[in-house]
Amino acid sequence: MSGILLLVIGACNKKTPTYKPSIESITESVYASGSVVSKNQYQVFPKVSGTIDQIFVLEGDSVAKNSPLFSITNESSRLSRENAAIAAEFADSRNNQEKIKELKTGISLARKKLQQDSLLYVRQLTLWEQNIGSKLQVEQSELAYQNSKTNLESALLRLSELIKQIKFSEQQSRKSLQITASTDDDRIVRSHISGKVYTILKESGEMVNQQTPVAVVGSSTEFIIQLQVDEYDIVKVKKGQTVFITLDSYKGKAFKALVTRIHPIMNERTKTFLVEAEFIEKPPVLYPNLTVEANILLNSKERVMTIPRSYLVNDSFVLDKEGNRKRVMTGLKDFNKVEIISGISENEELSIPE
Repeated sequence: MSGILLLVIGACNKKTPTYKPSIESITESVYASGSVVSKNQYQVFPKVSGTIDQIFVLEGDSVAKNSPLFSITNESSRLSRENAAIAAEFADSRNNQEKIKELKTGISLARKKLQQDSLLYVRQLTLWEQNIGSKLQVEQSELAYQNSKTNLESALLRLSELIKQIKFSEQQSRKSLQITASTDDDRIVRSHISGKVYTILKESGEMVNQQTPVAVVGSSTEFIIQLQVDEYDIVKVKKGQTVFITLDSYKGKAFKALVTRIHPIMNERTKTFLVEAEFIEKPPVLYPNLTVEANILLNSKERVMTIPRSYLVNDSFVLDKEGNRKRVMTGLKDFNKVEIISGISENEELSIPE
């Protein structure tokens, strides 16, 4: 019986731990994770399909804009180019002068024949007016004159059509040759920017097409931080806000950055928004794909009354030392603390909720 009494007395004497508010600074921020990428970083895709013939660069090489990275061979393209060159040579107007010359010779003969038949017709008509000869002879000479006239006109039309056709074929074949030459130039895969080759994804002899990335190129000196921000926090993030960045490669150090861009569409799979930031204080050495953790600074205050967030009940109440609820007005919050604007004094003792 006495043992039970001692246990009850001990339980009654046990005190609930209390906490007094602190006066300190508090910072409200949004947490995000992400990675470092090179500025203007992009995957290089070839414009034509084929087999990689040569690789002109190594991983880590610096490249200038438009410098060659790969060459691609394609037997079908080569044959098409040769065929277009043959067609262009065949259609060249200089190689079709014989046809024009042949028609011009025929026109010259038709003109002489017309002149001759015209003279015969006039002579026969004059004789008929003098009652010499017959009407049949006049009609026959007139018919011969009209036939010669028609033949000359037809020959002139054929020459005009031939010249037009030769000119058209020449222009068409030259255009086809230009197209194949352009395709031929596309066989050389070039860098769109001045920067560094970070990755070569294919080897010589491998087949590639327009959907196959062959390399990754980006800036060698400028880097961007890409952060994934939760949909619940994105409305708080604004361009120009300060970001504190930590990297596994630089343990114990934080680097300052600024929000530079907020992508306006949510990733439906991850329920996050892509936010970009740029370093103000840049680490001495950076590489693409380094993982980062970030705190995007929303607001901060100096010398405010704070309590641990664990002492807050339903975001609006605290418990005094007797366990009674008291309504409070809160302000800034971080992961551990919350600002108390009103409702309690800094000397008040609070009980932790059970």
